[in-house]
Amino acid sequence: MTASNPVATRRRFTGRAGLTALAVVMSVVTIFPFLWMITSSFKTRATVNDGKLIPTDFTFDNFVYVFTEVDFGRYLFNSFFVSVVITVVALFFHSMAAYALARLRFPGREKIFTLIFATLLITAPVVLIPLFMVVRQMGMLDSYAGLIVPAIFNAFGIFLLRQFYLGFPRELEEAAIVDGCSHWRVYWSVVLPMSRPILSALAIFFFLANWNAFVWPLVVTTDPKLQVVQTAIAQFASQSSSNYNYILAGTMVAAIPMIAVFVVFQRQMVESIKTSGLK
Repeated sequence: MTASNPVATRRRFTGRAGLTALAVVMSVVTIFPFLWMITSSFKTRATVNDGKLIPTDFTFDNFVYVFTEVDFGRYLFNSFFVSVVITVVALFFHSMAAYALARLRFPGREKIFTLIFATLLITAPVVLIPLFMVVRQMGMLDSYAGLIVPAIFNAFGIFLLRQFYLGFPRELEEAAIVDGCSHWRVYWSVVLPMSRPILSALAIFFFLANWNAFVWPLVVTTDPKLQVVQTAIAQFASQSSSNYNYILAGTMVAAIPMIAVFVVFQRQMVESIKTSGLK
């Protein structure tokens, strides 16, 4: 057995130690603002800018103010309702479209997929004004429909699901067809249950993306009762520019659902990403 080279071993150890130190530094840089937001949301107005991480005057009054003086509960409901509806409807239609593009043979299938994929090259600001004009002509301004319908289509979801279905074993579908199942029954009873890993990943991504949506809700709604939490925080910050304790408390409340989703579903996220082959 050949003895290991001490120089090479030392270099590998030095390299790993350097990468570990870099990872620790990057983690601290990333986590510190988040920790500062959490602790500062429990500070009073007089101590919110004291530069200390641990609050000296611990108080819940900031959160009481956010939920009593501001209709924050309504904003949270709007964001939750819009995000859940978009996620459920988008996954349903995206999975059907992706399965059709992956398995069914019909004229123009590849051209349709190319057009769908090409929309990934178009940034959101480019279509913002045309989309607003279409929504206005359809009478969906200042409504839940205006918040939900334009956000349902997502070319990334269709593309990712199609790639997943292309690797799906045909034997299961063929066995179902031999048993007399239609394409719809194959999709509903065989394909959809087997798609849980990739659907779980997309559900989390879609929910978080729509929970953090800001530009489109700001453009399509002016009714305060339809404000989502991100636009509400921006407006609240402009009105209470000097009350950082209230702003941080509202931001903390808005971040809680995202934190909960990550903590509860982090294992499913990792497993679904590995299963789906998403890099």
